[in-house]
Amino acid sequence: MNNNFDTAYFAGGCFWCTEAIFKKIKGVINVLPGYTGGKVDNPNYNTVSKGYTDHVEAVKITYDSKVIKYDQLLNIFFSTHDPTTINRQGNDVGSHYKSAIFYVNSNQLQSINIFLEKLKKQKIFNKDIVTQISKFSKFYLAEVEHINYYELNKFQPYCNFVIKPKIDKLIDEFKEYLD
Repeated sequence: MNNNFDTAYFAGGCFWCTEAIFKKIKGVINVLPGYTGGKVDNPNYNTVSKGYTDHVEAVKITYDSKVIKYDQLLNIFFSTHDPTTINRQGNDVGSHYKSAIFYVNSNQLQSINIFLEKLKKQKIFNKDIVTQISKFSKFYLAEVEHINYYELNKFQPYCNFVIKPKIDKLIDEFKEYLD
């Protein structure tokens, strides 16, 4: 793998939304939906969504750090979901929809802490940020029907009413980052 390629793990509610957003970012090489942060090996959508595993729906982002920095990914992440709600994003409710970041090294953890402090000082959100910050352990790829979900199902109601507005916001606020 290229030495400039790094990995980020974000959970911003539904992985269909988070995947669709980060696939549009310049410097992002690959985005895969899956499950992380739980206690059971080889979770699947059924067991995760029923709350049996403690996993969250997350994405694994492979990116070129010469094109986009981790701090820029954090900015996009916090701007495209609600980090102030516990175990929910909009109408998606359950512990697998929590806001979470899984850091892979001390540099990422330091960046996260600095970024969160900046958000608090700027009072970007009206409520406290409840994003869970954890050391990354293991990522399980989601089932094939969840990969590239938005692109393959753009006209499905969930995509139109939940994902498309997030992408519209991304386009409005982050033009300079778009591929």
